[in-house]
Amino acid sequence: MKLIVGLGNPGGKYADNRHNVGFMAVDEIYDFHDFSPWRKRFSGEVCEGRIGRTKCLMLKPSTYMNESGRSVGEAARFYKLDLDDIIVLYDEIDLVAGKLKAKTGGGNAGHNGLRSISSHLGNDYHRVRIGVGRPAQKSQVSNYVLRDFNKSDQQWLEPLLDAIARKFETFLERGSGDFLNQVAEHLTPLDVKPAKKPASKSRQDGSGDKKPEKKDAPSKPSKTSPQSDDRGPLADMLNLWKKTDTDKE
Repeated sequence: MKLIVGLGNPGGKYADNRHNVGFMAVDEIYDFHDFSPWRKRFSGEVCEGRIGRTKCLMLKPSTYMNESGRSVGEAARFYKLDLDDIIVLYDEIDLVAGKLKAKTGGGNAGHNGLRSISSHLGNDYHRVRIGVGRPAQKSQVSNYVLRDFNKSDQQWLEPLLDAIARKFETFLERGSGDFLNQVAEHLTPLDVKPAKKPASKSRQDGSGDKKPEKKDAPSKPSKTSPQSDDRGPLADMLNLWKKTDTDKE
């Protein structure tokens, strides 16, 4: 069994925050695949189901970001899971908005949710890093991640979450490299303004649901291969994903 964890803060106040994109990703996976209703367990909310041939438990910790490891640790110990069975999806300010990367192990880069998980379990679990961009100043990081996505962010956010859900079976069965390639192929560049590049590269981090109506999952019409351009975050993401990005620190 695989444990798929989305990181975020519980409650409606935080639901649309950048820091909650991990929750958003597992909610999209939940909608797209066949899972049981969410229920309270392991200091969080869990649901069970299958993605392709793989039995999965999905978890959204209710401990707030800084104590995520307590919830993840409870679930991992109960099911006697190895670190290789754990996949964590979370927000990454060191990636441009709309870029997706994956890695196994490595440092936590100041992310308090990862730091908490590592303190309870160790570092060598799988990570899916969802880029949200960063503010210009280090002092603005906490407020930035605890603010809602902008309306313009929906141009890349909704397609990216949809692609993650559709292609997550590939991650489980063939690994992160093929998963990233398939997500990139599924997406096409959208006409959005490029995000401004921040002046600072410092790093700092802040900090059920009723089962929604099941989505139909018809295949989307295929489109011609996207041309290389520089029109926005998705275009940038596709250009950068020409090489498999499965770094292991």
